[in-house]
Amino acid sequence: MMRLLAAASLLATLGAMPAWSQAPNPAGMRPSTPESAPGLPAPNQPNVPDRVFIRAAAVGGQGEVELGQLAEKQGQNSAIQRFARRMVQDHSHANEQLAQIAQAAQVPVPSGPDADSKAMHAQLVSLQDGEFDRAYIRGQIAAHQVTAQLLAYEIGSGQDSQLQKFAEETLPVVLHHLALAQDIDAQLTGAAAPIAAITAAASQAPADQAPAGGNNNRTVR
Repeated sequence: MMRLLAAASLLATLGAMPAWSQAPNPAGMRPSTPESAPGLPAPNQPNVPDRVFIRAAAVGGQGEVELGQLAEKQGQNSAIQRFARRMVQDHSHANEQLAQIAQAAQVPVPSGPDADSKAMHAQLVSLQDGEFDRAYIRGQIAAHQVTAQLLAYEIGSGQDSQLQKFAEETLPVVLHHLALAQDIDAQLTGAAAPIAAITAAASQAPADQAPAGGNNNRTVR
């Protein structure tokens, strides 16, 4: 519930941004932005949506790593444990990529997860067995739905080309994570394919996804 409330708060914040900041680049470029060509922002010139995206993606990614580490240890279902391991791996890599891009753009990155992730962590610690598994995976569904909307927002409203590239290459991976989480949740409620098939899928990345940042590692957000 807290994660859903935080999602609503974030989306309300995005919707309240000034009109110029919501227009796709280059139409949303501020008049004072340095240009490498007429109408083309110079590299590492983030606008307001870019800065909002960096903060939200950073705290969310750090929270995903901490929750994944908890679920690896406390989860009872093998699919939950494998999914959590995948989240730690993919989100750690994405966090590193985002930090590098933010540093180049001279935008500070928060040093830890947000209050919502901390509250979710505290709630999960108190749960046991199947209750933990169900709460964790449903939280993951909500989190990845919000992340997908956040990435789409950056793609449409951001100005920094590296951040937009990161968002474009991360979005398909996040949607894949979302599908895995939904499948696991359905299995836990008895409405899905055998858990072994989901477990196998959770250990594999989409083969055709190009990584953000131009290297050969997988990306998430």
